[in-house]
Amino acid sequence: MSLLGKVDFRPKLFSSLRHYSGATFKDDLIAGIVVGIVALPLAIAFAIASGVSPTVGLITAIIGGFMVSAFGGCTVQIGGPTGAFIVIVYGIIAAHGLEGLAIATFMAGIILVLLGVFKLGTVIKFIPYPIVVGFTAGIALTIFSTQMNDFFGLGLKGVPSEFIPKWGVYFRNFSHVDLPSLIVGVASLIIIILTPRISKKLPGALISIVVMTVLVFVMNKFTAFFSGVETIGGRFGNLPTDLPAPHGFELNMATINNLLPSAFTIAILGAIESLLSATVADGVTGSRTNSNTELIGQGMANIVVPMFGGIPVTGAIARTMTNITNGGRTPVAGIVHAVVLLLIFLFLMPLINLVPMACLAAVLIVVAYNMSGWRTVVGIFKNPKSDVAVLIVTFLLTVIFDLTIAIEIGLLLAVVLFLRRVMENTAVRVYGEQLDAADGTDMSQHEVLDVKPGVSVYEIDGPFFFGVATKFDDMMRTTVGNVKPKVRIIRMRKVPFIDSTGLHNLEILVNSSMSEGIDIVLSGVQPNVKETLMHAGFDRLIPADHICDHITTAVKMANAVVEKD
Repeated sequence: MSLLGKVDFRPKLFSSLRHYSGATFKDDLIAGIVVGIVALPLAIAFAIASGVSPTVGLITAIIGGFMVSAFGGCTVQIGGPTGAFIVIVYGIIAAHGLEGLAIATFMAGIILVLLGVFKLGTVIKFIPYPIVVGFTAGIALTIFSTQMNDFFGLGLKGVPSEFIPKWGVYFRNFSHVDLPSLIVGVASLIIIILTPRISKKLPGALISIVVMTVLVFVMNKFTAFFSGVETIGGRFGNLPTDLPAPHGFELNMATINNLLPSAFTIAILGAIESLLSATVADGVTGSRTNSNTELIGQGMANIVVPMFGGIPVTGAIARTMTNITNGGRTPVAGIVHAVVLLLIFLFLMPLINLVPMACLAAVLIVVAYNMSGWRTVVGIFKNPKSDVAVLIVTFLLTVIFDLTIAIEIGLLLAVVLFLRRVMENTAVRVYGEQLDAADGTDMSQHEVLDVKPGVSVYEIDGPFFFGVATKFDDMMRTTVGNVKPKVRIIRMRKVPFIDSTGLHNLEILVNSSMSEGIDIVLSGVQPNVKETLMHAGFDRLIPADHICDHITTAVKMANAVVEKD
């Protein structure tokens, strides 16, 4: 049990296996094999771009992919390392090392589990779209910029991680372009771009890697032209073929405080990307993802993966869509994908040593292009100026500073935009001498109430939180005029909730009105709002009969008070 009731943890794997059949397994098996093959070059490329060994990317895809499928809330989600994390992982390693990355990922996993336990899965989906598009486009540009060194074969060491200084170094060294590496990179790009025109089911990234690896290997046997092209083995040495043993890491308050912002960024980014991927998948398959279970499953994966040296795990849209288009319909396909990667890791790692780095750079350039969503960016520029401003701010923060700042400022912007829109949609009305009790309802029979002089009627239409409380207070002051009322009726039939600032302002209004000899009558108070008022002690400020269920009762009482005076 959680503080908010029963934990919403129902992995889709268990429900899918209840009515599982041989035909379904055949579809899942085919889809899982295809996705495993597609995931191979991406896992390697994302790992290298993040500043870790290709082995780490494969281990992340194997363990993380298995756990996301086994414990997640989406039937077709494929988990693993993704391009969105390249920027944040690279930055954490640069500042805190691999140990720091492991701790940040572990802490992010705990945060994700807590988000799911406290049923915040649906809340993550409410982050404004311009913010998501902004930092996704910023990540895409950052990934693109990190690949110039390998794509052009510049051979630079210690390239700055910051965007502007990085490009300054590139421009100063473009005269040192290695022609063979550039040829490999351009040829790889052409293969990736043309492959879908032959068949959309063929994995262009894998085909380009196989073709260019074989070509460079064969050419090196007959000519020295490609001998200078750097390969994975040349940069990282012979890759291990044994799964690492799990290991722990030291946690203390100083480390936690230093890495908490990064962990929070990993968690929020992972939640957004995985739930976005699941939403897209639901739209294609017609299934329904359990958002809270998905977050818990993602969290569990990110708790376990760093113990094996892995990097952050989340749902991958491209691999998930590949799974769907190849017939995968249950989490078994995701588990098969993890098994395929495990077999490759155990038996084919020596071949991966031969892959040219320029070819992997081409793969990531295409990934960055697909991530950029430039058509969506252009479309948002036709939206209101506030959306455009949020998009630009988030994009620039991601590119020029870092993703942690962009996420934090982006979430702050999301809150500000939400509050602004709520305030714009929350109205405060003032009624005159006649009041239609059925106004604003679906009732066909109208009841016009006569409001006697000396009675002021105000209506709050929307949540009574801190922004609206100030708005209501200002209206009260501007509508009092020279004539002081004897009774103020505050109509609250359309107030779904009231926060502490609303309670505070209402309490000040009651006390100041009573000190001036003005009665306060509350009308149409909803049960949950009334409970909040009673809990705050309003029954000691206002007589119980002054908190009315309907405006008719409130007006009669107010009129009686005026007549008695």
